[in-house]
Amino acid sequence: MIRVSARLAITPDGLLENALLHIEDGHIVSVSQGRGDVDFGDAILSPGYIDLHVHGGAGFDVMQASASELEQFERHLAKHGVTSYLATTVTAPEDATLRALESLGHSAKRESSKGRSQLIGVHLEGPFLSHAKRGVHPPECLRPADTKLFDRFYEAAGSAMKMMTFAPELEGGVDFIRHAIARDVRVSLGHSNANWAEAQAGIAAGAQTATHTFNAMRALDHRDPGILGAVLSSDTLMADIIADGVHVHPEMVKLFLKAKTDERAMLITDGLSAAGMGDGTYHLGEMEVVVKGDRCEHNGTLAGSVLTLDKAVRNAAKFSGWAIPRAAKLASTNPARMLGRNDLGAIRPGAQADLTVLSPGGEVRATIVAGMVQ
Repeated sequence: MIRVSARLAITPDGLLENALLHIEDGHIVSVSQGRGDVDFGDAILSPGYIDLHVHGGAGFDVMQASASELEQFERHLAKHGVTSYLATTVTAPEDATLRALESLGHSAKRESSKGRSQLIGVHLEGPFLSHAKRGVHPPECLRPADTKLFDRFYEAAGSAMKMMTFAPELEGGVDFIRHAIARDVRVSLGHSNANWAEAQAGIAAGAQTATHTFNAMRALDHRDPGILGAVLSSDTLMADIIADGVHVHPEMVKLFLKAKTDERAMLITDGLSAAGMGDGTYHLGEMEVVVKGDRCEHNGTLAGSVLTLDKAVRNAAKFSGWAIPRAAKLASTNPARMLGRNDLGAIRPGAQADLTVLSPGGEVRATIVAGMVQ
């Protein structure tokens, strides 16, 4: 058993001062007050960060990485407070997608390892997307809403597929959403040119969230609210956003947070292999992406980011005027809730001991995965 303490802990009941956590066998046994053997002083203990949408980092792309390369990528994530993540694919030829899903599905079965973020599933981004709002996804690889192809992808991943981005306006979209949900895959509305009625139908069919809100979506219009109006106004749909100040203007991030609140808003990175690497040419699936500063582009179109989740939290706090503990919830508690993972995203007895240790300003001081201090 180890005893971890800090000035504050973000718990389901609010902020706990002089927090003391007893951890045993990778889980939190008790939450109380006092000083532990591992004392982080004036730090904030947050539930571990969960990145729902990340394609790679540290020079590695999840669709192409070997086991050892995936390990290096996961160490990169852990340095930025990410205790678990969904490896995110990008639209590619079917055989390449199937190979990547098979490899990632196998990797998702391994045990937690010291110093590494944990792969808890796969996010399938494409090929069931809108041609009009495809972004950099190759048009020749996009597909209609085909449940048989979805099932092939699902089986290749060995049931590790946990989330899928989908354009609800595709023909047969409502039935497709219901089919995916029946397999316990979270459906995220995105890369979509859906009108209001089509988006509402997707939500009614059971879609749980929306992918990188504002980006690759029909623009908001006061007479034609479209999918973006449906996402922002829904009292049930969760939604994520890339808070790097490049993909979405800071004032629009602030507006998004006001609309979705700290109950339904989430932060993602959409990070590429370039994250943590500097300027240069990198890969997103089979595409080349040029990185200069904070911009990642493929043929002049934004293509993912070099954002890290800890910076996303700090940006969200800065853009909105929220305190760090409130912003941290968008990268921890809310993603866990959206995934239906009651064992993650909370500092409470019985939960997995995944913790992100933050300075008062939101910088990562340590990352704890399944009770192992990184």
